[in-house]
Parts: sequence; structure tokens; C-alpha cells
Amino acid sequence: MTTIELVVLDMAGTTVLDNGVVEQAFQRAAERTGVAERMPWDEALQYVRDTMGMSKIDVFTHLSGGDVAAARAATAAFEGAYAEIVGAQGVAEIPGAADTIAELRDAGMKVALTTGFAPVTRDALIDGLGWHGLIDLALSPADAGRGRPAPDLVLTALMRAGASSVAAVAVAGDTSSDVRSGRSAGAGFVAGVLSGAHERAALMAAGADAVLDDITGLVTALEERDHPGTVLAQGS
Repeated sequence: MTTIELVVLDMAGTTVLDNGVVEQAFQRAAERTGVAERMPWDEALQYVRDTMGMSKIDVFTHLSGGDVAAARAATAAFEGAYAEIVGAQGVAEIPGAADTIAELRDAGMKVALTTGFAPVTRDALIDGLGWHGLIDLALSPADAGRGRPAPDLVLTALMRAGASSVAAVAVAGDTSSDVRSGRSAGAGFVAGVLSGAHERAALMAAGADAVLDDITGLVTALEERDHPGTVLAQGS
């Protein structure tokens, strides 16, 4: 079995605490731009929940009925609203995320963060957490081409990190689009986590190899992947 060299982790809901900030920012963007007025509010909000993890420009393009100019304006409004809320509330990690990233890197793996946010929002979150020295790279759809569930973010991370193959990449995220992105890229291991947007059934249906309570279970899951039965034996 190919040794994991690179771990690609989602941000909001996986390594970064969300606390409903994405939905709050969407509501502000919708109010400021009217981007979701063509459908009932409950339907628009459900679409946002269902597409958590996807590129925000893609989400707003759908909500605007394909109006790209309106989608761009709404995306800018969303990013601005997200920054306002995070600025007021602060940014926090999913408990144990930083320690998990450090443990992965201590074990010889590189770690990439990926997100559907624009680079300016992504970097503000990393600044707030003080994680620039903790990770190897961070990517947004603007850096890779297409957002999730396309494989572009995972494959771009692979190329920039210099991993030897897609089989040497592990992916973890809290949404079905995270899982589908890892699967479509051909990643050697894809995990869903229950700390964010989507439930176990959705993550399994998307093709997750494992569903974890949160990101702190990833190191153990990778050990179990490489040495089946050993982790369970140690705890018995």
C-alpha cells in the first residue's frame, strides 16, 4: 500500500470552527445583493447547506440563475460579510486541529489546506490562527481552476507539494463535496468528518473510506489504514 506523503484538509468545519458563520455571511450577501430572490428563502438556504465546501462563485452562479455578474457581486459581498463576522467574533480552530496537523508533519507528511473561499478570506483565517508556519500550502479555487467537487484543488496540492502519486494523498473534509473531490482525484485515502456541515450518511454516500468524529481521529485512521488491526489491538 502506498505511503501517504500529503494530507489535504478542508478549512471551515474541518480544521476551522464555523459556528454558522458561512450561513450568516450568505444571508448578509443575499440581503445586500438580492442574489437569491428568484427562489424561496428556505430553498436558497438549503442549497447553500447542501453545497457547503464548493466554490462560492459556483454556488452564487446557481442561485442567480446563471447571471455571472450577479454571482461575482454576491461572492464579493459574501467574502466581505464573512470578514466582518470573523472580525467581530474572532477565528478559532476545531479543537485539536493544530496538534493534529503538527503530528502529521512530524510523521513526515506535508499538509495542505483547501477551501471554497477566496484567497483573501483564506489568508485572513490562517493569519488569525497563526498557522502560516504550521502548514505547507493553502489553496483556493482561484489557485487551481475549478472548486470542489472537481479534483483540481487536490491535484494542484499534489503538484505543488511534490507528492509522488495521487495514491500518496489523503483527503479529509466535512462535506460531501470534499469527499467527492478526493475520490475524483484518485486519492489513496478519503475521510469525512462530522464536525461541520454534513452527516455520516451523506459522507459515506459520497465515497468516504472512513467517517471520523473530527479531524483529531485522522492520525489513528491513517495508522489503521497502513497497519490494519494494530490500532485496535493496542486498545484492546
